[in-house]
Amino acid sequence: MSIGVKIFSGRASKHLAENIAAGYGIPLGDVKVQEFSDGEFQPSFEETVRGQDVFIIQSTMPPSDNLFELLLMVDAAKRASARKIITVIPYFGFARQDRKDKPRVAIGAKLVANMLMAAGVDRIMTMDLHADQIQGFFEVPVDHLFASTIFFPELEKLNNGNLIMAAPDAGGAKRANSYAKKLNTGLAICHKQRKVANEIAEMTVIGDVRGKDVILIDDMCDTAGTLTKAADLFMENGALSVRAFCTHAVLSGPAFDRIENSKLTELIVTDTIPLKQKSDKIRVVSVADLFSDVIRRMVNNQSISSHFIIS
Repeated sequence: MSIGVKIFSGRASKHLAENIAAGYGIPLGDVKVQEFSDGEFQPSFEETVRGQDVFIIQSTMPPSDNLFELLLMVDAAKRASARKIITVIPYFGFARQDRKDKPRVAIGAKLVANMLMAAGVDRIMTMDLHADQIQGFFEVPVDHLFASTIFFPELEKLNNGNLIMAAPDAGGAKRANSYAKKLNTGLAICHKQRKVANEIAEMTVIGDVRGKDVILIDDMCDTAGTLTKAADLFMENGALSVRAFCTHAVLSGPAFDRIENSKLTELIVTDTIPLKQKSDKIRVVSVADLFSDVIRRMVNNQSISSHFIIS
């Protein structure tokens, strides 16, 4: 157990944070959140953090209260004289807003980065950003971890020599190709066209999946529209089975119904976001041991590059 390290959690990631702290070897720090009748809230550290390296764990999925709670905790730690403040953000919300894709819109990811730095963070730790370039939005070090570290052992168990990696859209082709190279498999891509957000107009398959066990790779699953349409399309094109590996289980709107009614054999996700409900088709693998080990290496000034199996 290292001296001078404390791990705290926001309310959105309490269970994951408890497991990370246990893996590191210290109890989770005591934080209380006072709520006012109008919805305002105020987190407070119920133990000293003076001169400590403070790790604050909180995913920033909606509602935006999760992000603001993290910002308030960072500010509280700074004003309580913490030596260093490291925010551990397993799921970095607003990451889809990484550029201006049409006129008169915000770049939300950059705004979030600015707010975190203004609050007083010294370092960011996160996993599978929707866009890698978001690392450049920060003027502090960013440790960008990859779920491939925990997904790869699962894929090795499934690799019967008949696998083919697949991307649900062209944007995920680079990620799926990295897995394909590592596992020495083929690659297929679904090309999709959208007319509006979260609604697919047309989808086609690029590559031969006939007689193959397809593994879909993506960074997140939101409404599951792309994922389930891709799975059904692969099956129509002669695939034997379709499994999906997605880091962040956003799973909003009709996602659970779509997954249950699709031809997906299984959806494997991590616990960066707590599941809203259970499903026989969804399996969760934990990132707690990965984060606790990276925290330990960071505190001891050791390299973390061994965790980057696939980038």
